[in-house]
Amino acid sequence: MRPTPTVALLIGLGSCSGGGHQIAIGPPPPAQTTGTLAGPLCEYDHCACRTGTDDAGFPEGNRKRFEVRLSSAQQLWLKLPNQVLYKNAEKPEACFYVDLAPGQHPVELRASDKNGVSAEVQIHELGTTTKSWYDTFRFECGNPGVCSFEELDALKGEYAQIKRGLHDPCGSTRIKSLAWDHGKAPDGTHPSELVVQATLDVYKFAPTKAHGEACGEGTGRPSHEAPTGDAPATDAPTQ
Repeated sequence: MRPTPTVALLIGLGSCSGGGHQIAIGPPPPAQTTGTLAGPLCEYDHCACRTGTDDAGFPEGNRKRFEVRLSSAQQLWLKLPNQVLYKNAEKPEACFYVDLAPGQHPVELRASDKNGVSAEVQIHELGTTTKSWYDTFRFECGNPGVCSFEELDALKGEYAQIKRGLHDPCGSTRIKSLAWDHGKAPDGTHPSELVVQATLDVYKFAPTKAHGEACGEGTGRPSHEAPTGDAPATDAPTQ
């Protein structure tokens, strides 16, 4: 029996342009949400999207609550350790709420459509002290419409400008090891398969400044606390 082809982890983004080779990517996960969802907006395998600041509830202990928004006219999957979040094609947007402990959590966005994918994910961290939601990460290609290789190339430049992987300097989570790879649709200009991988590096400290305040590079943390992750580094997409 031949093994199912899978995408190699953390492919350099420089090799993921429209003019490169076509890779073999395994099939997407089953069309279902698995794992534990958190907060009063969630029931069984789905959640309602928040409409206010605190209607998603607050986590217990030292864990932090995150909102994951998947948007597309197609199916989308987002994988976390021991968890899969699934959005069907009938809903243009689906929200999920999960609690994560401080530390590093790999995430993977998966999109698949033979005529070209359309994908957007937004990840927001809830500040329990500030009652503020932080723009932890956003990836968007082809929503609305169909993702193109030109868009993916442009995204490389955008992410390279984000210092130390802090998409929201007032928050307490940075993005590390961002990479993606793809297959080609029949027209040769749009990816028919897309895998986006990154690591959420969740710090222990609670942010002290609200989203949108003047925070500089990660100055949303108390001055006496240090992050739990690695020493400061620039995590631009791999070239």
